Amino acid sequence: MLYLVATPIGNLSDITLRAIEVLKACDYILCEDTRHSCHLLKHYAIVKPVKSYHKFNEASRSQGIIEDLKSGKIICLISDAGTPAIADPGEFLVQQCIAENISVQAIPGPCAAIQAMSCSGFPTTPFQFWGFLKRKENELKKELLTILSYPGTTICYETPHRLIKTLTLIQTIAPERALVVGRELTKKFEEFIRGTADTLLHHWQTAPPKGEIVLLIGPPTEEAATTWETFSPEEHVYWAEKTYQLTRKEAIKLVAELRGLPKRELYKNISCHLD
Repeated sequence: MLYLVATPIGNLSDITLRAIEVLKACDYILCEDTRHSCHLLKHYAIVKPVKSYHKFNEASRSQGIIEDLKSGKIICLISDAGTPAIADPGEFLVQQCIAENISVQAIPGPCAAIQAMSCSGFPTTPFQFWGFLKRKENELKKELLTILSYPGTTICYETPHRLIKTLTLIQTIAPERALVVGRELTKKFEEFIRGTADTLLHHWQTAPPKGEIVLLIGPPTEEAATTWETFSPEEHVYWAEKTYQLTRKEAIKLVAELRGLPKRELYKNISCHLD
């Protein structure tokens, strides 16, 4: 049996009784960072062998873990914080277990994405979890354009040193979009900052943000979400160019994805009607 055990994202008290029971009863614990996890295990007097399991060794370690599970061992997987396999190691191992018909159970508990979503004030249905955003500016812009077209709330993870870059890009392409940044959730200096990209950038103008960060991007207004449905494909491209400050190529790609149209065919039509 493999247990995916959620652990605190900041406050050590945010662990369930069941999580402690399972961790104490297993044969060994897989940790993203054994040194980090040992503080939690020591705090709750959990004395079990620990083994490292992270994104750099999960492929090589998984086969041995599968063999242990097949032999009847009970293994727990924890991440540095929060729920395993949610933007943390675990997805690959779960897939391997399913392929080998090995039972997997999740011990519920803290998850930064859900914690932030519940406090954001944004609509909770529908919402999508995007995970960590891309680092390269062109890839990040492509992601943001897709996110900004989503009709619900989007939850992203971001690092402190990249948050300013991401907010600056949102300020350029969607300056009126409502945002929320949740920082240091469940910890002493937890805070939620709400507003447009400009508001958030001003908040951190003198001191850069620190700690663990969740960025939530609110849905478009009802008017903005439905306007393009009345457009022809050509009008939609023109609207996307002006609304999101896009190049013609970027606008065509975005519109093609939204409408499910062949990009090449759309480009030919645009060349005839807009140029």
